[in-house]
Amino acid sequence: MIGANGAGKTTLLRTISSILKPESGTVKFLGNNIAGMPPDKVVEAGISQSPEGRMIFANLTVKENLEMGAYVRKDKENIESDYELVYSLFPRIKERLKQLGGTLSGGEQQMLAISRALMSRPKLLLLDEPSLGIAPILVKAIFEKIVELNKMTGITILLVEQNANIALSVANYAYVMETGKITLEGESMSLLKNEQVRKAYLGE
Repeated sequence: MIGANGAGKTTLLRTISSILKPESGTVKFLGNNIAGMPPDKVVEAGISQSPEGRMIFANLTVKENLEMGAYVRKDKENIESDYELVYSLFPRIKERLKQLGGTLSGGEQQMLAISRALMSRPKLLLLDEPSLGIAPILVKAIFEKIVELNKMTGITILLVEQNANIALSVANYAYVMETGKITLEGESMSLLKNEQVRKAYLGE
């Protein structure tokens, strides 16, 4: 999902996660209305979010951050395999397990935020501005990992991103949001070639 600052992208993700409650309407997930459900129950239902600005626990170690991601899980016997998934995706995370989250670089914190969200074993992963505040060379690496994650696990990923070019180049399907409304949608490659999108979001 792409759109200008203030279009409502983050608000939408927070509403799906039940951090915000909609004034009207429903939020349907796997056939159930989850609007107004407590946020921890939304996580239990299979939705996890890596928030804008990462919001890792700076005073906890990397391992403790990952443990917090798995907090609501009942299948404790399967958690170890998910640690291994995280480590295979982000080897740097494994190298930093005893380090405090707040001492990581911006790129490493983003890897940790995504990894923490994965530890709940979601069916739907919400990624809010993963490129924000990260060096360009690391942005490319993060997005390669997002594609790899989708291919490895089949987890559905809803990506909110201001960097429209990179977002459209990795996504399958895309939406354009303006002032809280979806104004355009379609296959990502078709939107990448759309003149309106190119002028508004790709600076062409």
